[in-house]
Amino acid sequence: MNASVTWHPVAPSAEVRAGANIVAGFAEGQELALWRAADGTPQAWENRCPHRSVRFTLGQVIDDRLACAYHGWQYEAGSGACVRIPAHPAMQAPRNVCAKVYATADAAGMLWVRLAADGPPAPPELAAAVPAGWHLARTLTLRAAASGVRDALDRRGFAPTTETPGAWQGTLDGTPVVALLLDAQPQLSFLHLWADAAPGSDAMARVHLAARQLRSEIEAASSH
Repeated sequence: MNASVTWHPVAPSAEVRAGANIVAGFAEGQELALWRAADGTPQAWENRCPHRSVRFTLGQVIDDRLACAYHGWQYEAGSGACVRIPAHPAMQAPRNVCAKVYATADAAGMLWVRLAADGPPAPPELAAAVPAGWHLARTLTLRAAASGVRDALDRRGFAPTTETPGAWQGTLDGTPVVALLLDAQPQLSFLHLWADAAPGSDAMARVHLAARQLRSEIEAASSH
């Protein structure tokens, strides 16, 4: 599928706090820096400062700007344009220095990223990817290609949803589950598992155990 039109479920929304942390993410081999402006607007940028290529995830969020850890150059939310060079505060920032920005959407408890800045808005189907009231069970980090994960979900009786690409519906130990698959790198995938079970409940504990078994199955199949 064309990466420029695909929306990838990169990280749970709660992991990225407004005006605070920077979270590393991946989508189809692209390394990302995820953060939020002070008003909570999600940002997904290429994890590389355009000045000296230092990872943005080593930097810090300053209000509505992302500051690189190396020389402190600051880039504004939304446009990614460099707006301040601390070593030369009176100098206008070069207009051609700009972070690479990707489209983001905050829906169904997830941050979704499209590997293009331009294009249509996020489809409303993203908001329905996880039923209301469900809870994040866990995120599995899998040393396996996304194709292998899809095969494993199919063997487990999960079915892909027609509304949201990358979303699968099934059960783990009798509990209804939605699995959101992220194709991160050629041999790295993430599976965000949302369950119709309360946090701390026996049902959620059984989902956690079944998820660990699922991970073992997927990685064992991938190693052959």
